[in-house]
Amino acid sequence: MKVSGFTFVRNAVKYDYPVVESIRSILPAVDEFIVNVGRCDDGTLELIRSIRDPKIKIVESVWDETLRKGGLIYAQQTNIALAHCAGDWAFYIQADEVVHEDDLPAIQEAMRRQLGNPEVKGLLFRYLHFIADYWSMNPWFYHKAVRIVRNNGEVESCGDAVGFHLKATQQYLQSGPKEWIAPSNGRVFHYGWVKDPTTMLEKKREQVTVYHGGGHIPAAEVKQLAHDSFQFEDYAVLKEFSGAHPAVMAERLRSSRRWAPRRNRWLNIQFYREVLRRGFRG
Repeated sequence: MKVSGFTFVRNAVKYDYPVVESIRSILPAVDEFIVNVGRCDDGTLELIRSIRDPKIKIVESVWDETLRKGGLIYAQQTNIALAHCAGDWAFYIQADEVVHEDDLPAIQEAMRRQLGNPEVKGLLFRYLHFIADYWSMNPWFYHKAVRIVRNNGEVESCGDAVGFHLKATQQYLQSGPKEWIAPSNGRVFHYGWVKDPTTMLEKKREQVTVYHGGGHIPAAEVKQLAHDSFQFEDYAVLKEFSGAHPAVMAERLRSSRRWAPRRNRWLNIQFYREVLRRGFRG
């Protein structure tokens, strides 16, 4: 069994993506790692080269700046990396996602177990979304996503690269027959919202152009962009995390602190209002 890791990245230094930690987190589980580096001038290419692992293969690309709708450029860039994968399985991880080392044996076993079952097209991961700091999780974000796909040319990234669909029919894997998906028994620690508030706002402005181009921007996002720094408005009702983060994140954790004091959410009336509005998700 051969496994290819793959990702895409641009402006990792500018927006403080933990891409080095991301790549290193799954290197032990892959035979090669394809990194599609988009042209930029913040030192991202040099950062990836500094990892100096023989498994890493760098592909350089130029983003199509006209593809500014619904985050489609993310799927396009993902598929550029996927096209260079040679493994039986392709293990996708985004530049702000990290896999816990404790989960790697179970993930590898899931790939071995499902290798001979052609009905299984993808392996599903459980998500932990961190907001503002490393102790605060948003339970209302999506809980599961496919991050390993069978690399036989049938599947490609779609939408804004959160998931995958069949090329032939564009059927989303997670909404297809249950036989298409098997559990990976792994977790993805998503750190895309753990940033200095000023950097977070700059990243949000970039995302707005990727999703909306020059078109209509939702009122909630207009409100966010009006501030001098990003406002983590749900912080008071976020779920406390007291577990262990992936070991590759140790240095970032040592230099971090909580974004703000927070009382127990179960004692906060705002939490119950959010549960009534969005449901209880953990």
